[in-house]
Amino acid sequence: MSRSSILSSAVVALSALLLSVPDRAPAAPLVSIAKSDDTALFGAMRDADLRLGAIAWRLATANAAICPDRAPTPGLLIHAIDQYDPAVRRDLPAIFGFEGPVAVEAVVPGSAAARAGILANDTIAAIDGKPLLPNPAGVAQANTATRDAAQRQLAAEPADRPLRLTIIRQGQKREVTVAAQPGCRSRFEMLMGPGLTASADGDIVQIGSRFFERFDDRMIAVVVAHEFSHNILHHRDRLDAAGVKRGILSEFGRNGRMFRQTETEADRLGVVLMRNAGYDPQDAVRFWREHGGEVDGGIFRSRTHPSSSARAELVAAEIAAIPPGAPTPYRPPLLDQSGKALD
Repeated sequence: MSRSSILSSAVVALSALLLSVPDRAPAAPLVSIAKSDDTALFGAMRDADLRLGAIAWRLATANAAICPDRAPTPGLLIHAIDQYDPAVRRDLPAIFGFEGPVAVEAVVPGSAAARAGILANDTIAAIDGKPLLPNPAGVAQANTATRDAAQRQLAAEPADRPLRLTIIRQGQKREVTVAAQPGCRSRFEMLMGPGLTASADGDIVQIGSRFFERFDDRMIAVVVAHEFSHNILHHRDRLDAAGVKRGILSEFGRNGRMFRQTETEADRLGVVLMRNAGYDPQDAVRFWREHGGEVDGGIFRSRTHPSSSARAELVAAEIAAIPPGAPTPYRPPLLDQSGKALD
């Protein structure tokens, strides 16, 4: 079975089991595959998660110098055993390690975590001596509370200092120091489902699993950089401060105009993030010209978003506006708007 087919199977198996939360980005994915021991399926999910993690790590660390809000970005992808349905948890240690509640799903090659020798399937027992504990609510049903708490505990550490992690590997506990590696603050995750959807809520960027079937990493980087830009520019907080309505009312009048403003800003900053991270920003022009019509779910087609052709023209103009010989990373004047009210 091809990797694409395996990931398609994962989408079919998981998409019906996702939660949704009104008036915010789609809920975090809950892995729930009752009575399944298909290690190939889990392997495909890990591969796709690592693709997203590597893109996000590259964008976040390369742009750290221009982001006022930074967090440790060691290149670790972590997950918790209670994200998974109770029916499959007993099989997970053989696939993912899990000698405790939280384990390393994958490590980004070349990252600080990789250089420190941390491996996929290591269990993380503590961060700076503070243990990671399971959420009791996760015992009876799958939820991401334990994973989210661990991610936030990691993000709360100083961005410019080494991380001290206690890990367990094959029953042996060891202390590992990971060199400081700051990045622009945000969480990232792949959201299982059949659609080409993407979102950001100020805290987390979610990218639909279908992107990893349909596009290569250069095209996915366009989408990740766009959504990441929403978080860097504090768009959700600024929309809330402006009293903008969501739902169907977001399509009209002042609401629609402000949503379009944030989408335009995210497109503009996204190509700068890509350029700073060594991606070809012209890929954003190609994405919107060649694939904009394929993106579904209302994320890019509603009246709160410009047309694909308009977006292609906008990002081409933004690329052309970067001064010749600009440093890397280049800090665009647009970042000055991140703390200002929308108008």
